[in-house]
Amino acid sequence: MPLQDAMRNAVITLPGRQDLYAILDSYLEALTDRNPAAIEWAGHVRFTENNVALMVGDGAWNTVTGLGGYDLRFADPQTGQVGMFGLLDESGTVSPFALRLGVDGQRVAEVEMIVVRDADEGFKLPNPRFEPKPVLNEILPDDRRVPRERMVTIANGYFETLQLNDGAVFTHFHPDCNRVENGVQTTNNPAFPLFAIAKLGCEEQMRLGNYRFDDRVRGRRFPLVDEERGLVFAMAFIDHSGRLADYRLTDGTMVQSPIRRPHSFYLLELFKIADGAIEQIEANLITVPYHMPSPWGGWAS
Repeated sequence: MPLQDAMRNAVITLPGRQDLYAILDSYLEALTDRNPAAIEWAGHVRFTENNVALMVGDGAWNTVTGLGGYDLRFADPQTGQVGMFGLLDESGTVSPFALRLGVDGQRVAEVEMIVVRDADEGFKLPNPRFEPKPVLNEILPDDRRVPRERMVTIANGYFETLQLNDGAVFTHFHPDCNRVENGVQTTNNPAFPLFAIAKLGCEEQMRLGNYRFDDRVRGRRFPLVDEERGLVFAMAFIDHSGRLADYRLTDGTMVQSPIRRPHSFYLLELFKIADGAIEQIEANLITVPYHMPSPWGGWAS
């Protein structure tokens, strides 16, 4: 058979979920061994940590001493993407991290990692808890799923709602929706000491227009959609100009913006979407220089 015909008739086998998890496990083992040579890398690799492009083997590869017990993983066989939330130990300092790998066949072509090192942040959210969340691991029956394009629209609607939040809601929330940020539940949590708004649910916070100080949610990307489990793994920046001082919530309450300086967050965020609504949110976020660009590109606004 001529070579061209053989290539035309060849079946391209994409890695399945378990294949992607095996690649993730191999990556984590190599990381904890500080041995990047153990990874089968693609010919061209894009590697970032905390939104900075690095050489393979730099960053946490130099400092990791182990991994914690939190392991929330998800995969998108259609696009060759696998991700996770976990805990990274660097000589006794344990930090939450989120990781995305892009796979070319069986080779790692993309690595995007965020490590929330509290010493670098200058603050620590109180009482983080890294516990399994069954809602994020359940396989959805067909009648609770929505098409992947619609899943991305729902996740992006969350960012649209967050940007210049004035009470209008551009997505759908499950009545029991909860959000966890850097290991801390920031919805339906009256014990959260930093913001009184944390006692409310996802939609109630948004309908109050509490996050009006979020001037822009940019650089949005949605590289991983786990259709079986209803998960969208997204990346974005939240920019704060710091101009806003006092403002009025939609219920008439006057509040003060918590951010009065130029500031940006970089985040990796996971959305659980079932029955066309956001049911759970998991996010890791860090402060980066104001308006810092992304090595990965993304939507401008």
